[in-house]
Amino acid sequence: MFAAAIIALLVAMALVLARSLLGPTAYDRILAVNSFGTKVVLVIAVFGFMTDRPDFLDIALVYALVNFIGTIAVLKFMVRE
Repeated sequence: MFAAAIIALLVAMALVLARSLLGPTAYDRILAVNSFGTKVVLVIAVFGFMTDRPDFLDIALVYALVNFIGTIAVLKFMVRE
């Protein structure tokens, strides 16, 4: 069951990566990169459950915070231009 979830997340990540490369505007690309980061957090969490290692949830939380702060920083930079 967890393997199917990881495969579905990887397919979704590939689609989001395509959107980030082909996005018509910079804001579409930023949103796609943020979605990619969120899906990475989900993959880390599912992998942690699959291997019975709850330590991965802490890593996923830290990655989610870094992803959020990075997105806010990039958007602040885009507003100033």
